[in-house]
Amino acid sequence: MSTERRSVTAPDAPAAIGPYVHAVAAQGLLFVSGQISLDAKSGEVVGTTAGEQAEKALKNLEAVVRAAGGSLRDVVRTTVYLTDMGTFQEVNEVYARFFDQEPPARAAIGVAALPLGVRVEVDAIVALPQA
Repeated sequence: MSTERRSVTAPDAPAAIGPYVHAVAAQGLLFVSGQISLDAKSGEVVGTTAGEQAEKALKNLEAVVRAAGGSLRDVVRTTVYLTDMGTFQEVNEVYARFFDQEPPARAAIGVAALPLGVRVEVDAIVALPQA
């Protein structure tokens, strides 16, 4: 198995807001940085509710995975960060639309705050298809 490490930049995802890349691929896995509800063109936060923000964050996640040659079906693990665990069910309803069959393993973690004051952030590990 190759030990090559490759950075992935997704043209359809918002630019990183810090010193990180969208994702790093290594040894057949893709490690996707946390995605929040930013619009790729404007860089502005999209949505006010946790559900709306989760939807945009998951669309951004999908854009990163696609740029690396995968799809959401290849996601094996996600972490969902929530500033209010009271929105867990609302976020679950949105999440289920993106992972409707054989969802990945997942953790949901309550946090005090997230970048730019958003309510939801999602990161992932993806098993990339063999080229």
